[in-house]
Amino acid sequence: MQYRTLGNTGLKVSALGFGCGAVGGLLVRGEYPAMRRAVERAIELGVTYFDTAAMYGSGQSEANLGAILRELSAPVLVGTKVNLAPAELDAAGRAVRRHTEASLRRLGRDCVDVLYCHNFVGPRRQGGWAAAADLEPVLRTLEALQREGKTRAIGFNGLGDSQAVHQVLGLGGFDALQTCYNLLNPTAGQAASAGYPFQDFGQLIDRAAAQGTGVVAIRVLAGGALSGSEERHPVGTAQVGTISTAADYAADVASARRFSFLVQEGHAESLAEAALRFALGKAGISSVLVGVSSLEQLEAAAQAEAKGPLPAAAVARFDQVWQGLAV
Repeated sequence: MQYRTLGNTGLKVSALGFGCGAVGGLLVRGEYPAMRRAVERAIELGVTYFDTAAMYGSGQSEANLGAILRELSAPVLVGTKVNLAPAELDAAGRAVRRHTEASLRRLGRDCVDVLYCHNFVGPRRQGGWAAAADLEPVLRTLEALQREGKTRAIGFNGLGDSQAVHQVLGLGGFDALQTCYNLLNPTAGQAASAGYPFQDFGQLIDRAAAQGTGVVAIRVLAGGALSGSEERHPVGTAQVGTISTAADYAADVASARRFSFLVQEGHAESLAEAALRFALGKAGISSVLVGVSSLEQLEAAAQAEAKGPLPAAAVARFDQVWQGLAV
């Protein structure tokens, strides 16, 4: 397992991180013995970063992860996230504190390693999105919690409107961010191809890395679409909403199959392996999160990490595929 520093925090995180969210679903809907064994095995494989959130199973993911880590007495790093309801944004400081204390109780910890604001951000408030300006008081509260020893590092969710996300990054106070980066939408890490049809994140990863902000990559399998199959594991979310790609999951699966040459030509054993190795090979990413539904998926992810980046000759052909997505 590779270990990378999370921006300027000094925290060493495993290149492969354990995502405890609802899409993979194991830490939300799995049987407790299966959850425990997967977490234990992840630690055996060298995984040191576990990522959860209050929203995952309405706190169930945090509670399950906390219980398992206490049983295992595991010296790992834990990140969690607070999400503010629209009615809470006018008193964001108090809300962030309240949600943080609730997360710490569920986790059974006095401190987490990374505490993120989970809201999508836009130029203005809409739905559950916060305005970019709302993140300023959130940042000040997170900084206070950091000084108080409630968290070692602070971050935000780099999703929503691209310009607004860059505006929040420009505040300069966040230690880390999470952002989508995958074979279907690589724009957080490289310039968009001509005619590229999906959201352009404007090389967010590169800008973050340049200013010392750590990056945790999410949706590296596009919610499972980069398996190339529409079939869902029983523990996983039955229907997956897309983020920054096509309008529906089936379309993402169809786009993912355009990369089948990677398997056919022997560059990878599966599309999922290729997708993981693509994300792991991006400079500036500290940890790549994988949400798992089973122990088998975890083992496969660890094997993919061990193989290293995809061959340069294969990667050189990706631009042609991305241009084709617009057709």
